[in-house]
Amino acid sequence: MPLNNPVGFIRICLPLLVAMCLRIAPWPGELAVLNPDWVLLVLIYWSLAVPERVGIFHAWSFGLLTDVLMGRLLGQYALAYSLIIYGCLKLHKQLRQFPLLQQGLFVFFCLLLSQLLLFFIKNLQHPAQLHASFWLPVFTGTLCWPLVYGALRFVHLSPRLR
Repeated sequence: MPLNNPVGFIRICLPLLVAMCLRIAPWPGELAVLNPDWVLLVLIYWSLAVPERVGIFHAWSFGLLTDVLMGRLLGQYALAYSLIIYGCLKLHKQLRQFPLLQQGLFVFFCLLLSQLLLFFIKNLQHPAQLHASFWLPVFTGTLCWPLVYGALRFVHLSPRLR
């Protein structure tokens, strides 16, 4: 996708906006703890697929938007997303060569690092206890990675959407 292509910009931002909607969508009852970090999953995909278009600035910007949407301390999602995407950008050439299962393992560690950073920042504000439900979005996000990858790959490579 050329850098000055407005269709390419829409292809990247529209899935991120959908991910933000999924992030704040109300889930019934106890299922709310299973809601993965959709925004981070989409950012990881785009930073691996088109690293020249999606980078730390996008991660920081969408992280700030996520902070506002989630009602969290301003900058904590921005920091977590930026650090994760920095790692993705540094390793994108190797990660593109990995099969989907190995990419899923990388995504697991990215989601885990993000959750740990968010917990650390929350713990700095006031002491918090670590519950078992804290880890569930990491596992559900890892399980959703093949779906996110497939859907975004279709959006990215589909000639009908050009």
